[in-house]
Amino acid sequence: NNLPGDPVPVFTFLLACEVIETTQKSVKLKLQNFYTQLVLNSAREKRDMEQRHGAVKKKDVSYDDSIMDFSPDAPNGIAMEGYLYKRASNAFKTWSRRWFSIQKNQLVYQKKHNEQITVVVEDLRLCTVKLSSEQDRRFCFEVVSPSKSCLLQADSERQHQSWISAVQNSIASAFQDRRDDNLGPRDRCSSVSAGSVRLSAGEPEPSGREALEEVQAISGNGQCCDCGEPGPDWASINLGITLCITCSGIHRSLGVHFSKVRSLTLDSWEPELIKLMCELGNTAINKIYEARIDEITIKKPHPSSPRQDKESWIRSKYVEKKFIHKLPETGRGTVLLRSSAQRNRAATQDKPNTRPALKPKPNRATLPRLTGLNPSDIMKNNSSSHKENNEEEDLSGLHPGALLYRSAAMQHFPLMADALAHGADVNWVNVAEDSKTPLIQAAMNSLAACEFLLQNGANVNQVDSNGRGPLHHATILGHTGLVCLFLKRGADYNAKDIDDKDPIGIAIDNANADIVTLLRIAKMNKEMREMDGTPSGDDTYHDIFRDFSQMASNNPEKLNRRSADMK
Repeated sequence: NNLPGDPVPVFTFLLACEVIETTQKSVKLKLQNFYTQLVLNSAREKRDMEQRHGAVKKKDVSYDDSIMDFSPDAPNGIAMEGYLYKRASNAFKTWSRRWFSIQKNQLVYQKKHNEQITVVVEDLRLCTVKLSSEQDRRFCFEVVSPSKSCLLQADSERQHQSWISAVQNSIASAFQDRRDDNLGPRDRCSSVSAGSVRLSAGEPEPSGREALEEVQAISGNGQCCDCGEPGPDWASINLGITLCITCSGIHRSLGVHFSKVRSLTLDSWEPELIKLMCELGNTAINKIYEARIDEITIKKPHPSSPRQDKESWIRSKYVEKKFIHKLPETGRGTVLLRSSAQRNRAATQDKPNTRPALKPKPNRATLPRLTGLNPSDIMKNNSSSHKENNEEEDLSGLHPGALLYRSAAMQHFPLMADALAHGADVNWVNVAEDSKTPLIQAAMNSLAACEFLLQNGANVNQVDSNGRGPLHHATILGHTGLVCLFLKRGADYNAKDIDDKDPIGIAIDNANADIVTLLRIAKMNKEMREMDGTPSGDDTYHDIFRDFSQMASNNPEKLNRRSADMK
């Protein structure tokens, strides 16, 4: 033991302090060297990018602000490149300057020279370019694809016009390449992403071939819905029809709010989307959009008709809706009500063997007639869902929104399409039933009906009067496949209802392991995207959700749900 006043502990303490100080100096020196190296590397990268920018400028003496002439056959595969400002999609809407290029039928950009490229548009054939209404900045234009839009700003009017022209020419060039290939061997590949598949020299990936075979097998789908050309290999996924390449280009020009075009051979198809396409088809849709074709003088185009004739027909058919039966004004704005079981029984006693009043009233163009359906067909499809309550309902003269709501519960796709064709609000609210929407109704039992509504703009986060959205309802009912679908479409897994319950809490209370897993993986994937700054997320996330989507569409019995299998 050390005696009081022994200098040994003091000496030991001083020695330890000296060691710590020496170590700190060493670490500080290493950090300074590391920081210096970072600064040097950043300066080199900036210099390399500026040199590259300058080299591009020198290629044309008339070059103005990083403009490069559009050259689809450039040896390096880059049709055009230059600086553009890009507006972020976050809440702050910040602008960043990036090096953009058009290559391999894609619009991409880089933050710095030699860094990995980020794909803005995976396939230019599926997008359009338009002038922007941005008021605060000049020379802005917007590239719009089925899944997103990207707002860009050029440095000058000449660059602005050049980029718009380049994107338009790239779209036309891509379609011309596709026509020249004529479904033969392909040397180039389409982009690899969640929305498209890679094509090599040979046949398409199985997903594309499978979609083509299944969709074309539906009634009327062997010919183009609008001109009758055989063997259509394009589709409008929100309308549920097949199209030839010419008509698909016209549909794309209408905008995604009218028609969302996808290739049956080039793009990958999610199982729920194939399921949806098989529920509709050209025959069913033409009964709606060409219901008055015999009463009009406009002649339907043929495969050999000029493009102008096809475009005029398509715009009249889908935009102006000249050929559909007009709904009567009575019944507009009605609230959809259900009679009680007691009232049903009383009505049954007064009128033996009575059926729900679905027959059209005299001289009225009701929806059953429009879709070629009779009341017994409608009630046969609906008998299973309302057998227990013996409910009856009058569908004649319903407001289009009310009809969409009712047909969504019935899983009746032609009626749903008819309601939308007559102007139904896809997010129509039924105040008589807890302010539920058609999507919440479809979430009770139908994967394909939910997909149809989502493709037509349904709000996946719109809640009812109890604060529950479609994700809440799917979780409560144990519909794992629907939970997977809603999460893929951006459903808010943190939203709480009036009982302060979020979907993951409900799933835990119900001991539904599959749904708990999906919700936690979705939450983790979002956190990883925010940390890494990557838009697509983790590959494991996509693999798991793809497996659940396959099971929900093709083998629903494999999913442990407490409710009946979906349609």
